[in-house]
Amino acid sequence: MEFRNIKLELKEGVCLIAIDRPKSLNALNLETLKEIDQALEEVKENVEVKVVIITGAGEKAFVAGADISEMKDMNPLKAKEFAEFGQKAFRKIELMKKPVIAAVNGYALGGGCELAMACDIRIASHNAKFGQPEVGLGIIPGFGGTQRLPRIVGMSKAKELIYTGDMIDAEEALRMGLVSKVVDQEKLLEEAHNIAKKIMSKGTIAVGLAKEAINMGMNVDIETGMSYESKAFALCFATEDQKEGMAAFLEKRAPKFVDK
Repeated sequence: MEFRNIKLELKEGVCLIAIDRPKSLNALNLETLKEIDQALEEVKENVEVKVVIITGAGEKAFVAGADISEMKDMNPLKAKEFAEFGQKAFRKIELMKKPVIAAVNGYALGGGCELAMACDIRIASHNAKFGQPEVGLGIIPGFGGTQRLPRIVGMSKAKELIYTGDMIDAEEALRMGLVSKVVDQEKLLEEAHNIAKKIMSKGTIAVGLAKEAINMGMNVDIETGMSYESKAFALCFATEDQKEGMAAFLEKRAPKFVDK
């Protein structure tokens, strides 16, 4: 598929997806969402890709939100379809077994914040700004913000941010657990790649099963979550990576994982 609004780069097992609409601060229109959806589908099926990094082109914005110029004349049916498509696209990030890192540069507002929250790990540059400002437009978050933000920062803080539409800076996002690390702008992608390389040095199947177990456990009671964890734990023992990893540990050497 030819992409007009995003850029893909695959290097040494890491696929970089950059939202590239600089004139609109990388805002998400339907065409861009479709390209993201298609790119994620291709990445999911590509055995060469071990880790995905999502970022925004340029230094001003990760994604400044959904494209208001496209949204303003939507009727309720079109708005529902738009929200559901965005939800489906972002859900692919959670459902794929490959880890996805958001490298947040600049504004991550509305749909941009929702895109970042769908990722497994979020790191931010010092100039990053986060927020769900939709109520100021007379709407609410539609790409999962009302569901993911409370799960990440807690219900009270999520309600405050969504009800007021306030923006927060990278340091505040770090304090509340919305991001896990804040770095200088020029080191953002380098740090994202460093994390990706560290992940890729581990067992691929184990990382994928860990992601599934964590995501599953967030949406069920703890007994159901632990039951899933024990089954995923047991499944690891059917892999060559488990045998290699434990042998390497006992032999005091670096493991050479082979499972895909």
